[in-house]
Amino acid sequence: MTRVLNSERREPASGEMRSAVVFLHGYGANGTDLMGLADQLAEHLPDTAFFAPDAPEDCAGAPMGFQWFPIPWIDGSSEEESNAGLEHAAADLNAFLDGIMVDEDLLPEQVMVLGFSQGTMIGLHVLPRREDAVAGLVAFSGRLLLSESLEDEAICRPPVLLVHGDQDDVVPVQSLPDAAQALQNAGWKEVFAHIQKGTGHGIAPDGLEVALAFMRERLGAA
Repeated sequence: MTRVLNSERREPASGEMRSAVVFLHGYGANGTDLMGLADQLAEHLPDTAFFAPDAPEDCAGAPMGFQWFPIPWIDGSSEEESNAGLEHAAADLNAFLDGIMVDEDLLPEQVMVLGFSQGTMIGLHVLPRREDAVAGLVAFSGRLLLSESLEDEAICRPPVLLVHGDQDDVVPVQSLPDAAQALQNAGWKEVFAHIQKGTGHGIAPDGLEVALAFMRERLGAA
């Protein structure tokens, strides 16, 4: 059974919705953590609504925050528990995305996903396994999980922009080229990358600028 994800929502600046951006937060955070990005993006994406769901599980490592799935080296869970949590959260996220498209009368190509850290991990896992490709995934500071099964399990191949700080001490920057290579090996044609110089585990202005250009082009706002 899927769990309902509580979500913040911001209406389009223009008052008319033509697209949506869904923010997927990192481990121990919540939807509010990324909704602040809408302040910087809305004027450039005036017909876009923004959604920021909370992950489905309370986070053992951050009692006031949420997690998409357990992380063994942080919370002491097993690999089996982590993988089971990933699949359960994948079903929850799929249901959430389906709900937005039905409720707002949007096509998959009108929906963009932006993930950070664990939000990137769940996004990279879920979106290729959906029947229809979304407009794209902006993947900040994460890694590609279960890459060995991607080629066999990918149903669609949405455009992906990988962004990472070169000083990241939480998720190593090597995760970016590793993910890019795995995606290309699995048949992706549109994989883009940007390294944020002098940036740790976060979203820097240059990374957000590249992300905005990627989103505008694929949502038809350019």
